[in-house]
Amino acid sequence: MEFLDFFMVATSTIGFILVCKNVLYFVKWVWGMFLRAPKNLRDYGSWAMITGSTDGIGKAMAHELASKGLNLLLVSRNPKKLEATSNEIRDKNSGNVEIKCLVIDFAKENGEEIMKRVEEAIEGLDVGILVNCAGWTHAYARYFHEVDYEMIDGTIKVNVEGTIWVTKAVIPSMIKKKKGAIINLGSGSTFVLPSYPLFTVYAATKRSVEMFSRCINLEYKHKGIDIQCQVPLYVSTKLTKLETSVFVPTPEKYIKSCTRWIGYETVVVPYLLHSLQAFTVRAIPETFVDSYMLRYFLYGRKKGLFKDAKIKALEASKS
Repeated sequence: MEFLDFFMVATSTIGFILVCKNVLYFVKWVWGMFLRAPKNLRDYGSWAMITGSTDGIGKAMAHELASKGLNLLLVSRNPKKLEATSNEIRDKNSGNVEIKCLVIDFAKENGEEIMKRVEEAIEGLDVGILVNCAGWTHAYARYFHEVDYEMIDGTIKVNVEGTIWVTKAVIPSMIKKKKGAIINLGSGSTFVLPSYPLFTVYAATKRSVEMFSRCINLEYKHKGIDIQCQVPLYVSTKLTKLETSVFVPTPEKYIKSCTRWIGYETVVVPYLLHSLQAFTVRAIPETFVDSYMLRYFLYGRKKGLFKDAKIKALEASKS
């Protein structure tokens, strides 16, 4: 009887702790998503630096930060797109935003070159916010052995090395003034899903970005620097090639949720409907999620191979 009493007390206590933990998590989520006031981003500094700033989430972030009165240092590998994006932002903000551009191809330049060029670009600028948005992966799902060297190497360099070297170049100035915010773009492929087959290298690099963010946030939080990994699920961008829907927002709609989270939690899913999706997916046993994702991406691989075959046949008929 004593053992039964002990067992009942122990299980009740554990259950109570788990319920309290979930309730506290829910309250914290509601507070952050709806009630907590966003930080004044200009308090970090008058300039924001954004990589991958000419497409998708990076471009939308550039527009959003400019609308909040921040000057911009835009980074991209395409000078024509940089010029077009800069002009678009200036026109939208009536010329009240100062913009500088930096052309860097993370897939081709080494870490030392990247650091040197970023250090030169930010000299004399009060860079308070760094947003690492540059990202790369292959066009459609493929088995790991089917992905060529150039694509694997480029994915690692853009997604991981680019983020690391740009951060290393910028963070000393933030340490010096004892304030700053760094936002790294993660992915639901690793934070929400248990696996992401046929996009293996992409998923591995994004998991690395998440861990990088967690670790350096601990290192530099006491120095006044807020480091965060923001996790999108599917957004309608050139990278995802998805049409907009209820759960697939445009970059412009998605980014409206992002700035209110800057300076708070280390890893966040900022978009409301993505956050609800994450709750649902995590409640499903991993075995079922893994099975579904594999079948989903195998279908995508089949479509991609068929499209490639049609293109090659068309090219052959022209030659």
